[in-house]
Amino acid sequence: MREETAEQPAPLRSGLTTGSCATATSLAAARLLLSGVCHDAVEITLPKGKKVQMRLEFCRLHATGAEAGTIKDAGDDPDVTHGALLFSHVQLRAEPGIGFVAGQGVGTVTRPGLVLAVGEPAINPVPRKMITEHLLQLAGEHNYPGGFEVTVNVQDGEALALKTMNPRLGILGGLSILGTSGIVRPFSCAAYIASIHQGIDVAKTNGYLHIAACTGNASEDTIRRVYNLPEIALIEMGDFVGAVLKHLRKVPVDKLSLCGGFGKISKLAAGHMDLHSRHSSIDLPQLAEWAAAIGASAELQDAIRQANTSQQALAMASAQGIALGDAVCQHALNFARSVVPASVQVEVFAIDRQGGIVGHAGVFE
Repeated sequence: MREETAEQPAPLRSGLTTGSCATATSLAAARLLLSGVCHDAVEITLPKGKKVQMRLEFCRLHATGAEAGTIKDAGDDPDVTHGALLFSHVQLRAEPGIGFVAGQGVGTVTRPGLVLAVGEPAINPVPRKMITEHLLQLAGEHNYPGGFEVTVNVQDGEALALKTMNPRLGILGGLSILGTSGIVRPFSCAAYIASIHQGIDVAKTNGYLHIAACTGNASEDTIRRVYNLPEIALIEMGDFVGAVLKHLRKVPVDKLSLCGGFGKISKLAAGHMDLHSRHSSIDLPQLAEWAAAIGASAELQDAIRQANTSQQALAMASAQGIALGDAVCQHALNFARSVVPASVQVEVFAIDRQGGIVGHAGVFE
């Protein structure tokens, strides 16, 4: 579970996905088996055609085949797999095609609702396609008529997976091998949004029609105090509230509880779908207008406009009996309702830094 995100924009560097790592290491190991040659780097082609060189930590023959490893470089993404050793073991087999096996530190699907069937190794479709294309091309170059069995491993992956949403999604025993473009964008926007969608899909498929989407640890702890929801119904949305709201158009549930820090909820109230500081900012003049609408004096409005933080604005309003937290949640609720289907009941909670509820809109049930 992630911490509430910081509000500090900075230039960021992209990296490569675990799917790219698995492709590179599978190709290197298979090439060693077919040609007896392996270099200290390997070139792969990403789904959109870009070619990248990936450094290998090792490439060696094994008693049952060959294996190669690389260190995952996620760039400036706060990815739990950044710096992890990912290695693939490849065996030749008479049957054409590619077989996939979840090795050390790679999970297995145990719940319905994901793109992969129950019992399958958690190697997602695009990485499977990348590995398959590279190995079939290699087989053609060497006139090899057989197939390959690919076992993907992540060192310490089982422990790292506990820091992800995999256990909630029913992916047990390790990490997922992910990637749609082969590239990790800073803050893993695409991968993170995909995991949000998966979380909603899995919850609904397993019969949970009340879900709670939270921005981080503190907001999730608050929701746990309010509702006795199982982990499978708790969606870690981070700053990507839009990913939750838009996906509910395709996969509606009965009830959605949204919970986040007061500042982030104020951004949602202003109509922002991405709550990170790179894409949205807290609008103190807007807070002052909302405070005015519920009785704030001209002096308080001016003080809110001049506040250093949204928390200071909230504290000043609360000291004068102005329920700014509830007002902000109501505006956030109105916006959320404008996005999701009318059949979805929505409520919004805002919390302070200690996890205390400072605002709410919607009906407890």
